[in-house]
Amino acid sequence: MIQLQNLVKDYGTLRAVDHINFEINDGEILGFLGPNGAGKTTTIRMITCFLSPTAGNISVGEINVLDNPIEIKKMIGYLPEHNPLYTEMTVHDYLKFAAEVRGVKNFKKRLKEVSDKCGLHGIIQKPINTLSKGYKQRVGIAQAILHDPKILILDEPTSGLDPNQIVEIRELIKELGKEKTLILCSHILQEVQAVCDRIVILNKGKVVADGSADELKSSFQNRTKINLELSATQEEIIEMVNTLQNISIVTSEVKNNITNVELEFDAAVDRRPEIYEYIKSKNWTLLEMHRVNVSLEAVFRNLTIEGGE
Repeated sequence: MIQLQNLVKDYGTLRAVDHINFEINDGEILGFLGPNGAGKTTTIRMITCFLSPTAGNISVGEINVLDNPIEIKKMIGYLPEHNPLYTEMTVHDYLKFAAEVRGVKNFKKRLKEVSDKCGLHGIIQKPINTLSKGYKQRVGIAQAILHDPKILILDEPTSGLDPNQIVEIRELIKELGKEKTLILCSHILQEVQAVCDRIVILNKGKVVADGSADELKSSFQNRTKINLELSATQEEIIEMVNTLQNISIVTSEVKNNITNVELEFDAAVDRRPEIYEYIKSKNWTLLEMHRVNVSLEAVFRNLTIEGGE
């Protein structure tokens, strides 16, 4: 559906996007991540034809953005991070205006359809400036899907919402993703993991990761971390680590005569059985042993902080 090939965008001497390549498949929900200044918004603006690439190519279907940007804009619905609403208008009038700009036929039918989908019936005649942030985001999404685009791009759609509103908008995004190709930009990693089929991470204008959440975590997990709660002193645990070798202590804390320690070792060999046997040989009481799962946040930080962690 969307193909980015050697895409470059320069602002004078600043290279915001640096030869990025990836595809977005038809019907896919793609999470597009990166720290502030990574080039995400610039890339989105090039896909939506608000900016022209310095070099490289973007195609949507068989259409090149430089050859026919108007046709591509017809195929895309876009909700920017800063929702561009005309707040003095009512929801009805704003959506009618958006429909006229988009050349939407049979506005009454489409208004009912998007109102059903976005939950707008109770506020359709209210001025936008009287609405909560959650409802304003719903109105923004409604205008983005009003012309029934094949592609939907949402930039930080849950920014500034309360927890209940986040859940509501997240469920709406899931529903929309069933029928459209969807690009979701968000700093909320749990949201991306819950909603997206695939994740692309950008850092300093370059693609540094591309895959599902499980694939990204798996490729990162060359070390295994385990958490133990046991009746040994910190000195005794240091002795155990030195005896078993090639195991390191990540954190260690004593509370109520119980030591909580996190150990790390090479993921190629599971060291838990020998750790357990050592504890058993010392007659220590083992209250808990569990693997510490790698989070998407840990992967993100490792890929986007200088030198990793």
